Amino acid sequence: MPTNPLILKRQRIARTRLFQVEQLDLRFSNGVERTYERLASSGYGAVAVVPVTAQGEVILVQEYSAGINAYQWGLPKGSIDPGEGNLEAGNRELKEEAGVGARELRFLKSIHLTPSYMERSIDVLVAWDLYEESLPGDEPEPLATMHWPLDNLAELVARADVSDGISITALYMARDYLQSSPIQ
Repeated sequence: MPTNPLILKRQRIARTRLFQVEQLDLRFSNGVERTYERLASSGYGAVAVVPVTAQGEVILVQEYSAGINAYQWGLPKGSIDPGEGNLEAGNRELKEEAGVGARELRFLKSIHLTPSYMERSIDVLVAWDLYEESLPGDEPEPLATMHWPLDNLAELVARADVSDGISITALYMARDYLQSSPIQ
């Protein structure tokens, strides 16, 4: 197994309301030195939730995606607030974005979007035993919701308005988890 490079120097080179860029001066085990830049983690983490209905459908939300200037369907997701655990944050995000809460939530895995230059991870959760409940969220407009059969992911992923890598990854992870550990 390779040895991690030695961090010779770490400094923040830019900061916005949402992002912090760090420069890392590194020395690799073979003596080669390089400078890398990364988006550093900030806040308390984030969650993406796969809410599964009693009918075996997932609930998706439609949000504006500024990065591609388009509306996209994806999973409820958001930041973990101070004092919250990931399951609490997941249930809150469900209520804010999808108008449902969950009596059962399970942590599946932390994933990294682009580990080559981004430190931040997101916790993938699966939720079931859903009930109606809404909380006010921080979205600038109400979010539309759509139910989609979990066993028909290929057709969902083929849509032009479904391109969020977090959502796609989490949906397949949840499908595989539920196939091996069916919910009661």
